[in-house]
Amino acid sequence: LSGWRRDRVPAMPTEFPVPIAPDWVCEILSTSTAWRDLGVKKDVYHRARVSHYWVVDRSHRLLLVYRWSERAYELALTAPASETVHAEPFEAVDLFVGRLFGLESPEEAV
Repeated sequence: LSGWRRDRVPAMPTEFPVPIAPDWVCEILSTSTAWRDLGVKKDVYHRARVSHYWVVDRSHRLLLVYRWSERAYELALTAPASETVHAEPFEAVDLFVGRLFGLESPEEAV
């Protein structure tokens, strides 16, 4: 998944490959591709200056939020399925992390 700030990219890009680096990328890990998502692709996104890189780790039911810095991505947040967070770059939104895993309430995440 990826997204662009409206003030930077007012209309959703339709070209493929997309010529404009996104502002946010979310990878949903699977056991067969986790090595690529957390290695090669993460490095590509960093070089492209994608400001936020999210990882949804289904096997551990975790959300990891990274923010871009000059040297490397910095881990900004690690949240389990039971938490509600204000995750960069969507700080204005209450995000119940369990929703990423199909849960409806924090009680289901325990």
